[in-house]
Amino acid sequence: MNGRPIRELRRELGDIHQQLQDVYQRLPWSHRLINGLSLAVQSIAAASLGYGLGLLLHTQQAFWGALTAIAVTQQSYIDTRKSSIDQVLGAAIGATIAIIGSYLAQDNYIVYAITMAISIVLCWLFNIGSAGKLSATTVTIVMLVPHNGPFWTIALTRLGEVTIGIASALLVTGMAHKLEKLLPGEKS
Repeated sequence: MNGRPIRELRRELGDIHQQLQDVYQRLPWSHRLINGLSLAVQSIAAASLGYGLGLLLHTQQAFWGALTAIAVTQQSYIDTRKSSIDQVLGAAIGATIAIIGSYLAQDNYIVYAITMAISIVLCWLFNIGSAGKLSATTVTIVMLVPHNGPFWTIALTRLGEVTIGIASALLVTGMAHKLEKLLPGEKS
């Protein structure tokens, strides 16, 4: 870091975020409509593909593939890829910590809360703070969602279902990116 206080850096980041929001709000409604429709179509396609592949592969709960595809699908392929990396890292850290927490004390809310906090802090320590909430979500799914069988099989199954959703989102947004390049007047 360049020696500036973290509070100042957060303020600057907040200012940049607000400026970007202002730009989007000033877009004509027709542009916002087209952007919204584009994201809706990509999300529906990615979710459908993730769910369909989950059913085809007989995963326990194929809807996790659809949910993950929706969660990581962004307007651009690059943003979807970044979101996907965060999702994979967060899910892997969360699943690993949840397995350990579950092994130490099953069905204990205090252990769940501590496990969730540890997963978030680890993400920040590994310099992937943006994956922190995703790791906490994975901990919650593994430790609180009712299931049959050992926790480690649930964690690995969820990781597989998440991976299906991520692959679906990347495939759909990658294809959309290529189609946008083919449209007249588009430059990339």
